[in-house]
Amino acid sequence: MSQDSLVFVSCADSGDVHVLRLNAAQGTLDTVQVLALGDTLMPMALSPDQGTLYVARRSDPLAVVALAIDRARGTATVQAESTLPASMAHLNIDTSGRWLFSASYGAHLVAVQPLLAGGRVGTASVHATGPNAHCTQVHPSNQWVLAASLGGGQLHRYRFDAATGTLEPTEPPTVPMPQGTGPRHLRFNRAGDRVYLLGELDAQVHVLSFDAASGDTALLQTLPTLPARFAGTAWGADLHLSPDGRWLYTSERNSHTVAGFAVAADTGLLSPVGHWPVQSQPRGFALTEQGQHLLVAGQTSHAVGLHAVDLATGALTLLAEHAVGQNPNWITTLTLP
Repeated sequence: MSQDSLVFVSCADSGDVHVLRLNAAQGTLDTVQVLALGDTLMPMALSPDQGTLYVARRSDPLAVVALAIDRARGTATVQAESTLPASMAHLNIDTSGRWLFSASYGAHLVAVQPLLAGGRVGTASVHATGPNAHCTQVHPSNQWVLAASLGGGQLHRYRFDAATGTLEPTEPPTVPMPQGTGPRHLRFNRAGDRVYLLGELDAQVHVLSFDAASGDTALLQTLPTLPARFAGTAWGADLHLSPDGRWLYTSERNSHTVAGFAVAADTGLLSPVGHWPVQSQPRGFALTEQGQHLLVAGQTSHAVGLHAVDLATGALTLLAEHAVGQNPNWITTLTLP
């Protein structure tokens, strides 16, 4: 039986986080809270224990705000605010729940900060990257980290020591991507032997192998995410795997679409299954933990779209649209008890 979910939406222009409740049986969204945190709120990261949500403010004062989540009540409260070393385009937490990773597009760096008691975040260890760092992802083993350099057209590869929070560049330290990719967001599969990367500039999804012993990678497949008849400029945004790993979805802002791909169980390679129109300029989206719903943030519609996922085919069906703040761009979900 489907369970209800709590949905968090950060809204950059209105400076607030909207907390919504997804009624799974009825296919509806309702606003539970609006938390005014101020200025440009964008990336979010949920702690592995689902007790704390970290929200980055990308305008002065640069900070990460920790929200304590009460799952029983379905609400959140501000717990702490800590300094970030730059304006961060992405947040991520390692599998131990002890370290916060962030990537700065404008400062061309990634940072690692310890997560402390009471939602506080400690002093940053900063690592320079190629131009326009856009995200980090931690390998399921917690021993590797990849960071995307959009302007540099490459991935930075690090060994990660979860005991100390140390990132050590590999040799060579970078993995080049095809010219014109603009590496933006990436995901490891659950087994950790495949990397799925979305290019912002080419709006293509690239599948790479990953060797968990050596960190070696190889490009296996590249597929377009744009609809066949679209003739505009590519502007890839986000990608996510379904919780069961059977489906991969990507969003593209200029065509206002989400593309879906079936993931082969044996090879991890992709097969297109469809394109669906979604909310205008879909910068971010998320799947619920049960994989039955996909939620899209429409930056220029100032609304969140709730889409049902057909678990047999991966197809999306629009169920509802719900108004939120101005310029919603990041969505995080968790299942309610």
